[in-house]
Amino acid sequence: MKLIISLALVLLAVLLYFEKTGNRKGLLPTKTLLSLLFIITGLTQVQIWQPYAVIIIFGLVFCLGGDVFLALPQKRMFLFGLISFLLGHVCYVIGFFWVANLGGMTILGVVTTGVIGIPIYKWLKPHLGSMQKPVITYIVVISLMVIAAWSLLGTHSLPDSGRWFVFVGAVSFYVSDIFVARDRFLQKSFVNRLWGLPLYYLGQFMIAFSIGSIR
Repeated sequence: MKLIISLALVLLAVLLYFEKTGNRKGLLPTKTLLSLLFIITGLTQVQIWQPYAVIIIFGLVFCLGGDVFLALPQKRMFLFGLISFLLGHVCYVIGFFWVANLGGMTILGVVTTGVIGIPIYKWLKPHLGSMQKPVITYIVVISLMVIAAWSLLGTHSLPDSGRWFVFVGAVSFYVSDIFVARDRFLQKSFVNRLWGLPLYYLGQFMIAFSIGSIR
């Protein structure tokens, strides 16, 4: 596992370099390999092929597809990437709620995501154009993922490590998507990738690690 994490850190550094220099030829294979590593991490955590593990692995695979689409230069690839990530988030929502109990933390999750998500949508709305409906759908689904993570965090019958892997992973993923949206709809800048990519991969690896803790 140390080898996988070390390789991931190296590939992340290379990916950021390619993003900074605008090297499109190097970006796609590097990003694909890096994203394959969080799938491999998830597979190495599987001890029993229970529903949670299967659902999360499917989510990781859909997110790999999203990474590939977003690395391609064609404009329509952004929509395909959005759809692929949307399916990944749906898997995470189902997986998290599968093992979580609804309660006070669920309510806290609804409140916090609403307080954060509504202003984000208002911030993006003037710039969305024809992408308004897909983006609204995406915001709703990723908010549900965070709400599910709050619910799972409050499920004390589950191991502490698994609960925190999921929560940190979901929140990191959510914040990384804010930088993706800023880059796509407001202001293209390497700063968006400098912050967004490490947060994104932190989120994915945390979610992958949760497979080994949550049964």
